[in-house]
Amino acid sequence: MQQIIKEFHRNYMFSNFRKRYIGDKGFYMAVIALIIPMIVQQGITQFVNLLDNVMVGRLGTNPMSGVAIVNQLIFIFNLTIFGGLSGASIFGAQFYGKGDEKGLRHSFRFRLLFGLGVTALGLAVFLFFGDQLFHLYLNKENSSPADIAATLGYAKEYLLIMLWGLFPFMVMQVYSSALKDMRETFSPMMASVISISVNLVLNYLLIFGSLGFPKMGVRGAALATVIARYVEMLYLVVYATRRKKKFTFLQGAFKSMRVPLPLVKKITITGMPLLLNETLWSMGTAMINMCYATRGLTAVAATNITGTANNLFSIIMMTMGNAIGIMAGQLLGANDIEGAKDTVRKVMFFSVSCCVVTGGLLVVCAPFIPYIYNTEEAVRQIAAQTLIICGCFQPVHAFVNCAYFTIRSGGKTFITFLFDCAFTWVVCLPIAYSLSHFTALSVVWVFFFVMSADIIKVVIGAFMLKSGIWAKNVVNDTAA
Repeated sequence: MQQIIKEFHRNYMFSNFRKRYIGDKGFYMAVIALIIPMIVQQGITQFVNLLDNVMVGRLGTNPMSGVAIVNQLIFIFNLTIFGGLSGASIFGAQFYGKGDEKGLRHSFRFRLLFGLGVTALGLAVFLFFGDQLFHLYLNKENSSPADIAATLGYAKEYLLIMLWGLFPFMVMQVYSSALKDMRETFSPMMASVISISVNLVLNYLLIFGSLGFPKMGVRGAALATVIARYVEMLYLVVYATRRKKKFTFLQGAFKSMRVPLPLVKKITITGMPLLLNETLWSMGTAMINMCYATRGLTAVAATNITGTANNLFSIIMMTMGNAIGIMAGQLLGANDIEGAKDTVRKVMFFSVSCCVVTGGLLVVCAPFIPYIYNTEEAVRQIAAQTLIICGCFQPVHAFVNCAYFTIRSGGKTFITFLFDCAFTWVVCLPIAYSLSHFTALSVVWVFFFVMSADIIKVVIGAFMLKSGIWAKNVVNDTAA
């Protein structure tokens, strides 16, 4: 009898677990249909980024370090754009779930106006303060004057061309985010595929001077990226404009740039923490990388390899977060609170499970990835060790990423700010700074302890998700 009771208990526990965390076939078909275009887009993007990184790496450690420094700074601009658009996307997804076409149009206009302002500000900062920012990554104690001068020169060459790509990047993000609010992920994917193909071909032609083209080195890499961004922007704008019957929010979108003041206030109040979060988080990440750079240009090159390769293996993790934001946001907009909670649990479990596999693959591949770069053996060893650490922590990062997008989907952006940005500045950055400046630990150990801090975020995220405080409809009372 006792055995029967135990068996019944086990079956009940498994049935309850399956009901809460595992969806049916229809659920996974819906999730996969949403994320496949994003996975293809991200996969091609990250793979070509890796090839791009490798091509620049073939020029040597100094060119690769110079490009890596510029990309760290442009990363701040990119995430500022993303953060500002994220607030409007919360409303866009819920307006779509509500069936409010006018609200979608106003949220689109808000994104465009915001993007233009940030682009102008970004150009001013890079033009007037670029040199000062570069020097923050150059440590005179662990690198020779010749290496520092060469790296600085490559960084300047690369930045002056890359600045031309800020505007098309912004426009593409505005259109892409608006279309994704409507579950239209195919056209942004196609825009990226075309852009990436152009970028890859032009990289080959312009970096090394192949097929009679000029050999431009890092300038060629920058020019290829800028041209590809204009191609991407043009494709997406033309695609959306020619389908106004499908994307009805574009009908009359440019007759006026008016956005109702109540909506501006609500998006600003809701979105400001996200804007500050993405901007300050990217700045905090850049400063953490500056801490790694105290160990010399070897560390700069190694962490650049690690970041690029890790992004390729993190595609599922990133797309699952976006899926939660879209699916939960639409259910909240339709007032299906319990449906949103159920969807979040199941997508999060799916994401963590997938990242156990992808993290394991990264650990296996880590010793071999650095050998595709033309760099010193010391750089390869550091990169291999830090990649193994990334692979081990990937399930942790999957949970944290899903928690971030879940909390954001319900408009709890101040909590999102505390969860993401404040944690980076209050916990991660002090760990990196203290260990890099007051100990003799290698960059690998500093990297490990910084990554370990995310375990704390898992505990915090689990508590917030269980409480259900994030599940809120934010568009019911919004004037449009």
